[in-house]
Amino acid sequence: MKYDFLGWVPEILPESFYAKASAPSNIALVKYWGKKASQIPANPSISFTLNHCKTITEITFLKKDNPNDFSFDFWFEGAAKPDFHPKIQQFLERIERYVPVLKCYHLTIKSENTFPHSSGIASSASAMAAMSAVIICFEKTLCINKSEDFWLAKASFLARLGSGSACRSIQGPLMIWGGSEMESTTNEFAVVHDVIHPIFQDFQDTILLVDKGEKQVSSTLGHGLMNGHPFAENRFAQAHQNLKSITQAMKEGDLETFIALVESEALTLHAMMMTSQPYFILMKPNTLRVIEEIWNFRKETNIPVCFTLDAGANVHVLYPKQNQPEVLTFIKHTLAAYCQNNQYICDEIGDGIVFI
Repeated sequence: MKYDFLGWVPEILPESFYAKASAPSNIALVKYWGKKASQIPANPSISFTLNHCKTITEITFLKKDNPNDFSFDFWFEGAAKPDFHPKIQQFLERIERYVPVLKCYHLTIKSENTFPHSSGIASSASAMAAMSAVIICFEKTLCINKSEDFWLAKASFLARLGSGSACRSIQGPLMIWGGSEMESTTNEFAVVHDVIHPIFQDFQDTILLVDKGEKQVSSTLGHGLMNGHPFAENRFAQAHQNLKSITQAMKEGDLETFIALVESEALTLHAMMMTSQPYFILMKPNTLRVIEEIWNFRKETNIPVCFTLDAGANVHVLYPKQNQPEVLTFIKHTLAAYCQNNQYICDEIGDGIVFI
């Protein structure tokens, strides 16, 4: 699937524009770890789009006299945040050739999250997806001869340039990003995978806040350490095979295979961290205790609950909605004790961006 995303500056521009959108975070089932230039993934990934853990972003566009540079203010949860400016500036510079009209406007960007800061949920994914959605909403008013599929793809494309995994937050509930043997997949943006058994269509994700501290190694640095990693090529090949296997399992409703692949992928991600140079560990002791408790609970009850991990210590507990009462009781009475201040967040899979 190929699109030409290069942008243009119309001769006549509106004096102002305003739009607001929300975008959720997402949780990868097959992990993306390692990237090439221009935010291209070293391997394909597949993720559940979440529903409740969102970033809500509004942008006011005011036309300015001097279009030579980017101009913006950024507010996060009611407070000016100049610390965020370098990341936003970098994002705008990366997307300049695709949305050059942005230089014609001063942007007032206001953003907030529905989930706690530093909670281990991928806020860069939801933030960049929400910002990209608003930018595309503006660009759509300047060009009416493009399809909705084009605009969704371009929003995902722009989001990727801000944060790789953000491209998977534009739509849902199941997204594939990265070129693979599967038809229509691409490195440029994420695509919806809708061949999915009903058991997976209302999956739940409860995020256990094991550690809310800042990570000692950023994801950007971690991705870079895959360059020259002794196991990199085998890992990338494994991800391609696991993508094929997990999509087949999700088509057939094969929970046993799904669980085995999801947990293996989570542990493989952290194995790559622990075997890089320099090596590092993001899991905490309570991360391991939670994993053991989940294994024991699943063995004793035969309830199809499993875990996955992002690049951090917190644990995502995944399970079918039909098993929600038993799993939430287990979380409340057993797993919550391993969380900071007994905190956890209940979420479920969702459909991506919403314009407000």
